[in-house]
Amino acid sequence: MIVRVSLSTLALAGIAGGAHADSFSEALAKSKPILESRLRSESVSQAGLNDADALTWRNRVGFESGQFGKVKILVEFEDVRALKDDYNSGYNGKTSYASVNDPEVTELNRLQLTWTPNAATTVTAGRQRILIDDNRFIGNSGWRQDEMTFDALRVDVKKGKWSTTYAYLTKINRTAGEYADWDSDSHILNVGYAATPALKVQGFVYALDFKNSAYNSTLTTGLRFSGEKPLSKTTKLTYAGVIAKQVDHGNNPSDFSLKAVNGEVGVNHGRWKVTAAYEKNEGNGARGFITPIGSAHNVRGWADAFSTNGNKMLPDGLNDLSFTTTYAHPTQIGPFKKPTLTLSYHDFQTDRNSRAVGKEWDALASAALTKNLTVSVKYADFDRADSSMPASRRKVWVGLEYKL
Repeated sequence: MIVRVSLSTLALAGIAGGAHADSFSEALAKSKPILESRLRSESVSQAGLNDADALTWRNRVGFESGQFGKVKILVEFEDVRALKDDYNSGYNGKTSYASVNDPEVTELNRLQLTWTPNAATTVTAGRQRILIDDNRFIGNSGWRQDEMTFDALRVDVKKGKWSTTYAYLTKINRTAGEYADWDSDSHILNVGYAATPALKVQGFVYALDFKNSAYNSTLTTGLRFSGEKPLSKTTKLTYAGVIAKQVDHGNNPSDFSLKAVNGEVGVNHGRWKVTAAYEKNEGNGARGFITPIGSAHNVRGWADAFSTNGNKMLPDGLNDLSFTTTYAHPTQIGPFKKPTLTLSYHDFQTDRNSRAVGKEWDALASAALTKNLTVSVKYADFDRADSSMPASRRKVWVGLEYKL
């Protein structure tokens, strides 16, 4: 395993080193431990392949120091073990089985220095999580056992109603282990203005250039709005929308221009939340609008039926009409504390030629057993429209997760 440390990281280390030794000792004494453990079974039934049966155990351990000077350090290691490995991880050679994208891996998950020179500015250097908005374009794919992290220099500035995030990405540590990582020369910029609770507007530019993944080198620019509005003392309307354009960038040999539009509206009433959403991603027959470093699992169905080359898209594009209902119980039922139930439905079509792709039902039940321990059961069932579309598949997860 090779971990690259950027010049920016070393520079911040110099800032930290300038702090008084006693301050550094006190900061270490005030460190907060990181301890997480997730045991999860995943069963996949997919036409044309042997059923997958995976039992994986992920553990993370590390610490975040107290502040010395204006700097904090965070260190976190991650280990994923396959206790039962009747599945295709992409690298274990078991290609006759359905895919479960949880390979065995032991790695440095995060190593970051955070410098806060003033109340408005935060600078983070090193290996880190980056989550922006709903993670549609930039996220950590946190559902997988090996999350996606970024070797990056990130600057966040927030002043009044304005917020700005800029990051330079040198490596994408993807969810399939270090063999699937991308070398990067990428820039991301997101500028937001929160006018009122009813309206927040953001403009973004994501210039992604990957040395070993030219297909995914893209320039995406767009505008996002979101907000919420009370309808009564117990009812609230929420809404969000995005319009974006994507063209070839960097070392991408293709020449294309594609658009994406999505919007959602939801009503929160007491314990219930109901959301309707529509997503339109253009395709030109050779490729579709993609989000290569986004978290598509929670956007386009939990069955992950459209995963190709690190993306969740079809060459003819993809349109998705979805409805989601969530019920959150406020107290305890038997041993389950504050259980939450979610049910979603998706109707997929290609954007080009408007061909039926398939339909999907998703369901999730989760609850806390103790302050630190949660249990979940999750289900996804994608039924394709015809044999030209991604294969039908059914997935079931059962998981226990502990967080200190």
